[in-house]
Amino acid sequence: MNQQAKITASEDLMANAVRALAMDAVQAANSGHPGAPMGLADVATVLFNRFMNIDPADHTWPDRDRFVLSAGHGSMLLYAINHLLGYDDMDIGQVRNFRQLGSRTAGHPEYGHAKGIETTTGPLGQGISTAVGMALAERMHNARFGGELVDHYTYVIAGDGCLMEGISHEAIDFAGHLGLGRLILFWDDNKITIDGKTDLSTSTDQNKRFEAAGWHVQSVDGHDKDAIAKAIETARADARPSMIACRTVIGFGAPNKQGTSATHGAPLGPEEIAAARETLHWPHAPFEIPDEVYAGWRDIAARGATARAKWTASLETSGKAEAFEASLDLPDEKALGTAMTAYKDKLLADAPKVATRKASEMALEVINATLPNTIGGSADLTGSNNTRTRDMVPVSRDNYGGDYIHYGIREHGMAAVMNGISLHGGFVPYGGTFLVFADYCRPAIRLSALMEQPVTYVMTHDSIGLGEDGPTHQPVETLAGLRSMPNLNVIRPADALETAEAWEIAVSSEATPTMLCLSRQGLPMVRKERSAENLTARGAYLLRDPDRRDVTLIATGSEVSLALDAADRLAEDGIRAAVVSAPCFELFAKQPAAYREKVLGAAPRVGVEAAVADGWHRWLGSWSAFVGMDGFGASAPAEELYEHFNITPSAVVTAAKSLLSA
Repeated sequence: MNQQAKITASEDLMANAVRALAMDAVQAANSGHPGAPMGLADVATVLFNRFMNIDPADHTWPDRDRFVLSAGHGSMLLYAINHLLGYDDMDIGQVRNFRQLGSRTAGHPEYGHAKGIETTTGPLGQGISTAVGMALAERMHNARFGGELVDHYTYVIAGDGCLMEGISHEAIDFAGHLGLGRLILFWDDNKITIDGKTDLSTSTDQNKRFEAAGWHVQSVDGHDKDAIAKAIETARADARPSMIACRTVIGFGAPNKQGTSATHGAPLGPEEIAAARETLHWPHAPFEIPDEVYAGWRDIAARGATARAKWTASLETSGKAEAFEASLDLPDEKALGTAMTAYKDKLLADAPKVATRKASEMALEVINATLPNTIGGSADLTGSNNTRTRDMVPVSRDNYGGDYIHYGIREHGMAAVMNGISLHGGFVPYGGTFLVFADYCRPAIRLSALMEQPVTYVMTHDSIGLGEDGPTHQPVETLAGLRSMPNLNVIRPADALETAEAWEIAVSSEATPTMLCLSRQGLPMVRKERSAENLTARGAYLLRDPDRRDVTLIATGSEVSLALDAADRLAEDGIRAAVVSAPCFELFAKQPAAYREKVLGAAPRVGVEAAVADGWHRWLGSWSAFVGMDGFGASAPAEELYEHFNITPSAVVTAAKSLLSA
């Protein structure tokens, strides 16, 4: 839509309905944030009534406009709008049960809990950054399929907190650099935070900040509906991403509390709500909405249904329907399986000794040649992460048709942008940095897991094995932290074959992100025989299984070959050691109990990993030992570090013999 839609009902009434539902729901829950929804009701009403292109009857319509409430604490703004629009899973009962167990109206918007929620927000700044990924995906999808099929906007509402968070700087800079003109951000400039006025903690000129990052910037009265509409029209006409600073009054309509932090995160109270009803000329009972208001909001839905029907007809006659729909589906399992089987056979024949970061690049050459919609990237470590394959072309403001993204030194922003690309649909995103910097990405990784987005994180330099860069870059505790996160597959492959299998798992995943933890140093092939099964998908498997088991050595990644060496030495002393490669604890935990018991056995166990022991005892049990790290690393060549920290075959042999002699 290039012109404002016709206003079909009083926007004052439509906005006040949002305010009323927000204050009533928060009061009923005795918990929540009424201030932002009440202050933003005019901005949101104008946006939806005059510009938004959505169809609540088909919440997955690919060419819908996206709306992201980055200030997720104001969730009742979104729930009220979605109820008024007529989403079939957001009846008034859901609004009445705001913040209650089992309701779709959680305290902060959660992707997948209700239709019309494009992303999980609440951790401030994440929404902005995820929206940048959506806007980038829109341009990349448009480059592949044209404006007839991909032509939509991403709108974001952000508060002061979102703009203070460091991730917002990464995302805003990135969006301006790429010229994402289909991204429009509304800043809720109410000058209030929880502690009081914003000047307690910030004096940043946000307009100048956005201008410096290459954005188009405007300022409006956030309660002047025509001014808001004019600003949106102007923003849509500009080729740059746009920020509209909306000067609003937090808690607008609550006569005694508006404009103060008292409205931010607490119910208004019965007396103030009664006074607000008088001020807003809203005589209706709690949760009661006049038919006229419903009709106005439902006209927006009807307009969207018409637009969707027109788009569907265009898709059917475009000659691109099959390719377009394929881009939104999971990868072609048959094509991927055929290509990867041939590749793994070659690995077994060649038995290369390579770092698993290099093995990852080798696997990606096959995957990127087979799957048309993988989108790679790195946070300024392309040559170290090995994430760019031969034929990949960088994405830029001049070429959104590329397939490789230079994220810059923005690890946190990269992770959130990949979430946005995944949520938008059309692409399979992966991006890399050093494993130690997973902590920089962690809030966005957590949202990948929470939203069940199959983003792949390519994390290299996974242990003290990276050597001379020293303890600042040696992630001794990082694996344990990542393994504690629900719905995240942390895979630390031992060789090129396990790395290939790990990539098969990652790109075939439907609802779980994957963390690939890859070595800097070269690793020998530990698998010698062909298996029809993806053994890495088992999480752990027997690499060496003697007829009689005296001890079980369990290792991951670069330490698997070390465990095999230790098993050979034990055999010289008549001690038979089983060796288990355990690339993914999470996948192993999902295996049947009988399989886990077979792999682990009843003999004493020794765990081996160049990391701390946290999380290992689930698999080791009480009759066990651990050979690994108990502190931070040091700066030295990798071989010297393994000797210095006593992570050696000799140490494993000593640990095994100690268990057997106890």
